[in-house]
Amino acid sequence: MPITSTASDTTTLVHAAIDVHEPGQTPGKVGAKLATIEFQLNPKELTVAKSAKWESKNQKKSASAPPATYQGPDPQKMSVEMYFDETRARDGSVVQRVEALFAACTPTSSSQDTDRPSAPWVKFKWGVLTGFVGYIKSVSAKYTLFSPDGKPLRAVCTVALEELPNEPGKQNPTSGGLHPRNAHTVREGDSLAAIAYREYGSPVHWRALAEVNGIDDPLRLRPGQVVLIPALEELTRADGREIARKEVARALVH
Repeated sequence: MPITSTASDTTTLVHAAIDVHEPGQTPGKVGAKLATIEFQLNPKELTVAKSAKWESKNQKKSASAPPATYQGPDPQKMSVEMYFDETRARDGSVVQRVEALFAACTPTSSSQDTDRPSAPWVKFKWGVLTGFVGYIKSVSAKYTLFSPDGKPLRAVCTVALEELPNEPGKQNPTSGGLHPRNAHTVREGDSLAAIAYREYGSPVHWRALAEVNGIDDPLRLRPGQVVLIPALEELTRADGREIARKEVARALVH
């Protein structure tokens, strides 16, 4: 169990917690803090997983298989159990604590008014483990003790978290300094039109994505290449600037 040392060489118990924030405007930088979900008991175990994508292509006429191609890293994943106990509290119930975790899987009030509603971003903190910035992917709650009138007094919640990109987006001089909310690592067979459809619900924004990312040839995306994904309203403004530039160029030619 992580502990911190004081100047007198004594130890102080450090409680784990999950800070809940508004979605950030740039990768790795959370928005305003909404709440803190504290662990009543520190977890006994904490599972962290990291993997990478590799692609192997088999050739029927080749004596040996070609080397695998690195496709980029997968998001880091974390799994932890949270124990809640309100048996000592008068008229206590763990429902409010469990509902706070469920609420972290739903869009925030402020993001519901935008084109891309988003659940809160979270930061897990426990001793030296403070660098994880991501979102709660799933929560399952198991109530283990009830009062005579049916109030849940104890619960065990399994919480799965997944990290968000933490590298700051590079500003493109032609993009007007857009702030990407996400990033996509190109895989074999990806196209800008497909990425635009997945992120914005329409493939027509592929030109603006190319402009924002400085991609000269949209037909030659490289596996492992990172495509920055701005908010839709910012992308639309970039698309408008590109159309205006082309109209000016066409007028000059004629």
